[in-house]
Amino acid sequence: MRRRERGFTLLEVLIALAIVGALLTIALGGVRVALAAWRRGEDRAEAHQHVRGVAVSLARTVGGAYPYQARARETSEPAVLFRGTAARLELVTQRPPFPFAMPLAFTAVVVALDESEERRGLVIRQRALPNWEPFAEAAVVFHDPTVTRLELTYLDESGAWQDDWKAEETGALPRAVRITLGTSAEGRAATLPPITVSLRVGAP
Repeated sequence: MRRRERGFTLLEVLIALAIVGALLTIALGGVRVALAAWRRGEDRAEAHQHVRGVAVSLARTVGGAYPYQARARETSEPAVLFRGTAARLELVTQRPPFPFAMPLAFTAVVVALDESEERRGLVIRQRALPNWEPFAEAAVVFHDPTVTRLELTYLDESGAWQDDWKAEETGALPRAVRITLGTSAEGRAATLPPITVSLRVGAP
């Protein structure tokens, strides 16, 4: 009987199965790599969407800034309530991040990047106006531990960006505030391009 008429030998069958197994392993490995890449892409998109949502909400609140004059503290003189540094902003807005049950015209808001162990991340506080100690006594309404970067700069009348702003000295709000936010969650970092928010200039 000729070889081709005898069928496959056990060795040939084993070799064929080994080849098929190797091909399946390669194929499944490719699928796993593709799925992992897809998941990473989804995670990056989710992180980007999250930081963008926070930035848009923050920009809305800052955009509603009003040159509200009052005493920041009981012992201080009346002044425009707006003070900002590179990582902290105190302002009065007509668009609070979390509106009160009863509509109010003005809300004192504090936006800061907290680096303490107790409450690390972006922290937003607010307090209804009029009130004594509007910033010092503001209550926490939002905390996002995934926010690891907050950079604020302020546009002056000459068109130059400043790292801080004291309205009690300038008598007015800056022309604009530039906000840069970055997050990090489960090893994935996302940073948005700076958002520039124009403000009403002058005193009420």
